[in-house]
This record gives sequence, C-alpha cells and structure tokens, in this order.
Amino acid sequence: MGHQDKVGKSQVAGADAADKQNANLKTEDLEQFKSDASGQALRTNQGVKIADDKNSLRAGARGPSLLEDFILREKITHFDHERIPERIVHARGVAAHGYFESYADHSALTKAGFLSEKGKQTPIFVRFSTVQGPRGSADTVRDVRGFALKFYTDEGNFDLVGNNIPVFFIQDAIKFPDFVHAVKPEPHNEIPTGGSAHDTFWDFVSLQSESAHAVIWAMSDRAIPKSLRTIQGFGVHTFRLINGEGVSKFVKFIWTPKQGVLSLVWDEAQKLAGKDADFHRRDLGEAIELGNYPEWEFGVQVIDESDEHNFDFDILDPTKVIPEELVPITPLGKLVLNRNPDNYFAETEQVAFCPGHIVPGIDFSNDPLLQGRLFSYTDTQLSRLGGPNFHEIPINKPVCPFHNNQRDALHRTTINKGQASYEPNSIDGGWPQETPPAAKDGGFESYYERIDAHKVRERSASFQDHFSQPRLFYKSLSTTEQHHIAEAYSFELGKVKRKFIRERVVNEILANIDLNLAREVAQHLGLPPPEKSSVSVPKYKFTESPALSQTTLAADSLRGKKVAALLFDGVSDQDLQDAQAWMEQHKVKLMLLGPSSAPVHTGKGKEIEVDGSFKGEPSILFDAVILLNVPGEVPTILKNGDVVYHLLEAYKHLKPVVLTGESSQLLSSLPLKEDEGLLQGASFMSVEKAFSQALLTHRVWGREGHVSHIPA
Repeated sequence: MGHQDKVGKSQVAGADAADKQNANLKTEDLEQFKSDASGQALRTNQGVKIADDKNSLRAGARGPSLLEDFILREKITHFDHERIPERIVHARGVAAHGYFESYADHSALTKAGFLSEKGKQTPIFVRFSTVQGPRGSADTVRDVRGFALKFYTDEGNFDLVGNNIPVFFIQDAIKFPDFVHAVKPEPHNEIPTGGSAHDTFWDFVSLQSESAHAVIWAMSDRAIPKSLRTIQGFGVHTFRLINGEGVSKFVKFIWTPKQGVLSLVWDEAQKLAGKDADFHRRDLGEAIELGNYPEWEFGVQVIDESDEHNFDFDILDPTKVIPEELVPITPLGKLVLNRNPDNYFAETEQVAFCPGHIVPGIDFSNDPLLQGRLFSYTDTQLSRLGGPNFHEIPINKPVCPFHNNQRDALHRTTINKGQASYEPNSIDGGWPQETPPAAKDGGFESYYERIDAHKVRERSASFQDHFSQPRLFYKSLSTTEQHHIAEAYSFELGKVKRKFIRERVVNEILANIDLNLAREVAQHLGLPPPEKSSVSVPKYKFTESPALSQTTLAADSLRGKKVAALLFDGVSDQDLQDAQAWMEQHKVKLMLLGPSSAPVHTGKGKEIEVDGSFKGEPSILFDAVILLNVPGEVPTILKNGDVVYHLLEAYKHLKPVVLTGESSQLLSSLPLKEDEGLLQGASFMSVEKAFSQALLTHRVWGREGHVSHIPA
C-alpha cells in the first residue's frame, strides 16, 4: 500500500510538471499568432497594399459607390461579423408599436402609397437604442440614440434608420469600422462600458476632423435625453422623393416630439445609470401603458434638384445639416406609439432594419456613407439572425403579400408551391411576374440619373469644410447649452490619459470651432489656452440657426410628466385631494411617497396607500417634487434625512419644487433659494399656475449657477 502511494504521488508530481511545461509551450506557441503593426503597410486580408483607406471607390467624386470596391466590401464584411449574436452597435434597445398618419395627399411630392391619402394610417415599429454600450449597459449614458422606424406599408416595408442627432461622425462608409472600433471599449481591458471618455475614441476623432460636428452634438445636452419620448429623430442622409411623373426632389427626414426636446443634467444622468439602468425603457413602457402615447410630427426638408449646389455646403455630406431657416420642414404626418411589445426577444431583439428597404416613390442619393450602409445592414442580419430568411420572422414580415424565386436556406418557414424557382418560366404560367413601373401600383424603378465619371478613390472638394457647421451649431445654442458643452468636453477629456490627445482636441478641433470654447476647456484641463484657429474656416451667410437649440423645441402640454408627492402622517386632506385632481386633469403621473412603504394617514385619519418610499424612489426619477402641508410636523420632517435629501437633490437638478402650508418653513433650515421653480404657498392650488409653467419649462436654468453648495 505504501509503495503504491509513493508511485501515485510520483506520477502526480510528474503530471504536474508536464502540465506546467505544456502550459509554457502553449503560451510560447501563441506568440506566432501575435501581430505587431508597427512600421507595417496597411494591407487587405489577402496581402494587397492599400493606397487609400479613407475613400470608397465611386463613379466620380460625388457619384455612387461601386460594388467592385473589394477593399470596402472586405472591411465592412469583417466588421459586420465581429459580434455574434448581439448587434455590434445599437445593442441596447427598446421598442414600441404604433402608426403613422398622413396629414394630406402628398402625391405631388412622392408616389409612395402611405403618403398619398389624407388620414391614411400605416403600422410602424420603432426601436430606440444607445450606440456604444452592450445590451447590459445603462440607458442614460452620454451617447447618440438610434431612432429606427419600420413602416409596414401596402407596397412593402420602408425602413428609416435614423438617430437623435442630424449628422454622423464620418463622411464615407469605409471609415465606419474605424469609428466604431475607436468608440467601443478599449480592446485590452473592455473599458469603458457605454461611454466615450477614453483615449481611443478621442485619438480617432481628433485625427479625423470631419467628426467635429457630430462630436459637438454628442457633447451637447442632446446626448443625455430626459426620455426617449423627448428626442428628435433625423434620417441623417439626403434621400430622394419621386412623384408619379418621375420628378425627383432631394429630402431630409426629420421628426420632432410633441413632448418637447428635453434633457437630463449630467449629475442626474450619472446617478440614474447606477440607480435605474432601465430608466428610459421603463419610462417609455409606462407612458404607453398609461395611455400617454408619445407622438412626433414627421416631416421633410425639400430641395429642388436645381438647387442642389446652391448652398455653402454639400447636401450629400452626412456631417452637415440644412438649417431650417434655409429650408423649412414640410410636415407630412404624425407618428404615434400606442402599444408595447409582447416579447422583447421576438420583437425588439429580432427586428431587422436596413436602409435599403424602400418603396416606390423613395430613392437614395449618392451620399457615400448611405451607399455603404445599403450593403452593410443586410450583411449584418445574415450573422445576427441566422441567414437570408430574416424577413420571415414575424416582426420583419411585410403586411403585403410577397412572392419571388428565393427559396430554401436556414430557417425557411414558407412552403413554396410550384416547380419553377426561376424567371422567366412557363411551367408555372410565368408566375410570379414583373410589374412594369408604368403600370398602376407599378414596380420599383431607380431614379433615372446620368453617371459619367472616372472611377476614383477621392473625396469631393465640397466635403472638405469640417468646422463651419460645428461653429454654427455652437453659436446657435443658449448660454446654458454652451456651458454644458464645455463641461462635457472637460469631463470626457479629463478621462483621457495621453496629454497629446487632449492638446490635439483643444488646439486642432475646438479652436477651429470657437476660441472661447477651446480656452474654457483648456483651462479645465490645465492646458495652455490656444491663441488662434489652426485652419481658415469658411464663413456662412448667417451665423446662427435658432432651430438647433433645444430651447426652441418645448413641449405642448404637461401630459406624461411624472411628479413625486412626499407625504407624512397628518398631511392635509384638502391639499392632497387638490393635487391629485390637478395631476389627473393634466394627465400627469403623481406618485405618492412616504417615509416607508407603509400607508400614511391624513389629518382626518384617512389611510393612504403609498407608491413607494423617499429612499426607494429618488428624485432623479421625477420631473418635479411637491411636499404638501403637514401641520405641526416640520421638526419631524427635518429629522428625516431621506426627505431632506430628496428635496435638495431635486433642487440641485434644477427641477420644480413645491412646499405648501407649514412645509414652507423648511426654507429657513435648508440651503434653498426661492425662484420661479421653488414655489411656496398656503396650498397647492395657490401655486398651481406657477407650478404648471415651471413644469412645462422642464428646468429652472437660472438656478444652475447657485447650486454648487448643495450636497451631491
């Protein structure tokens, strides 16, 4: 027995030594797979040296991209298949069903059927998303929001894959993989999640000045929206609308919320990311369940073909906006979201949006970013959804019939009848057959556009101005919005470890947008302030576009707002009843909060069930806070740290705060200053008009410079 033990131990020791040796061998063997690009030429995966990695191959500098561009196709194909099965970008999403209703017959503009009749309703499915973070990231991070629309029209599906900012970070699709690689978490540590405050992102955008416009939008309040119900939507690209006579006009799609364009403040956004990572998706779902259906006015900016070149910028450049002062928005109809999905995976996760899904009456422009997206999105779905039959998943299926000769492949559910799967055929009577475009309800026909140009890898000279529009955007904002942008750049760049990147952003990007902005950010970062711009920036005919400021995009009602009422035992019956009736009248959701989840008793002894506690439902979840009259209980209130923090935090985040009756005595003990949003009165009804105005305004911006002393 002892001899066997000795042998066993010896064998084990030998095995351990062998394992260690094998582990070392495996580690050494891995070295052959490591690749260091230092000093190396940029090549394709087949070893071909790349002469130009900044421009896709197109027919002329402003012409369409060419399918033969094997460098573009290899790069985007690889990028499309880098993540399985989560979306590479826009992974964190939430969606809803609804409808589009046309305001009028727009057939003079387009032959698209869903726009050809006043009052015509078309089912839609809308998916909102953040760009950078994975599915498990938070809703309220600083990021662009995707705002994708699927119209289930009588003529087939039309997908408008938009964002909540009107411009993109790059001009050519060949740079999209580079942009996403840079903004995603850094590859060595997968940090940060859901944010862009890191070296690789700022290294890329500081070297790619065409991104300056989109970046300043991302540093604005637009990137930290109050809710998904309060964001604008933009198609970003220039499209064409074509009428029955074949007349084409260029258009930009824009949809604006009736709820107003509203944002969080930065401290609030960060706290929400920790306390309620699902804040946006919860808000959207609850609003629809309560019948406060979000609504947007859907419109287009229309440009005659004869005016294509009559602007200070190129309308095909996806890093440019067309100011509304130059081309007003023509309203086409309204978008209404009125039903939540029944199953997140089956609908929200499996929905497939592709910019190439269009219907007769809509067509593409030669925007080089759009041209690449037409290829990329379909290619991505092949990986995500298991093959070419993703259109058979119910959420992606058109509402009109569809027949063709495409059969088989993974996950096929249609059982095709007939022997012929080719065209033309005579075995099955020639069906399905083509529909000539001239026929009634004719087939799709691409716009008849002349292309006569050399094949080149070249960016049009009209795309070279990268700073006039970021300057226009910044100059169009209110002082408060400009201050927030400076703070955002300072915060983000403060996380960048490499000083030379911070310096490059300040001196080569911000100084060309606005010197005062660059100097303010430089001061916050401890850098020398730039003395002048580094490039000559062309001047526009006008220097401001007020429509770009959120302050011009206010809500039209209080419907869907959310208010917290802080209750203690002894609360005034009349005050509570009046507040509840007023909130119901204005379709404002009122949540009753108490010291705990236990019921609260009114002054007349009535038991009131509460919706939560002060601590469990923090002020960051609400648009405003009211503390109703509790006779004789002010000392008790002051001893409750949770309610004091609730009030201080709401005040710090510039929200309306109402104190009624004896609750107003708290002002003498708390570091709060009365203003147009800090209201006190004998009863709730005595301040309801001022409260209504403050709630509609959303924030008390005049308070912002006076809250640094309030605890975080």
